[in-house]
Amino acid sequence: MATAFADPANTALLIVDLQNDFLHPKGAYGRGGQSSPEIAALPARLAPLTTALRAKGGVIAATQFTLVPGRGGDPIISPHLKAIRPFLAKGDFQPGSWGQAVVDELQPIDVLIEKVAYSAFYMTRLEWVLRKIGIEHLIVGGIVTNGGVASTVRDAHVRDIPVTVLADGCAAFSPQVHEVSIEALRPVAQIATVSEALAAFQS
Repeated sequence: MATAFADPANTALLIVDLQNDFLHPKGAYGRGGQSSPEIAALPARLAPLTTALRAKGGVIAATQFTLVPGRGGDPIISPHLKAIRPFLAKGDFQPGSWGQAVVDELQPIDVLIEKVAYSAFYMTRLEWVLRKIGIEHLIVGGIVTNGGVASTVRDAHVRDIPVTVLADGCAAFSPQVHEVSIEALRPVAQIATVSEALAAFQS
């Protein structure tokens, strides 16, 4: 069955958490020794799609995982995240910081959404913005497939927002985890490749 895409003018590419603190060697995860070649390859793979979709009148949106400063400026970190990422420190993913910013390769971004948990819909204005600007279809790429991507896609599904997940436009810290997560999303989303999306919007 051929992959179907909605009118590009009513479509947004949602880039999940491709930020300096996750991807750049000098970012928080790079300093903490957490990296993945699959994750590092995503900006270059997605950049042509941002250009093609924007040329057709579509919207480029991106999420920014954010650690909100609390008492004394120390970041508020969920216990589960603190347990698995003990290297996170003051200033990491801080609002307005270089680390929180989406990587240069994917700029400019039309709609930026700060988020404090896995889902881009949790306690954010994302749904409100999408409805106001007439977005009827989301194409999702980014990190991590089993975390921010999966949670956001499932939340879009329960809000009756059709989603296409880019199987090769997402990644996790484990290729095996990524593959399992993509398969688990098939009941709630269309699965496509970046090249299929590019072909649809370049025609």
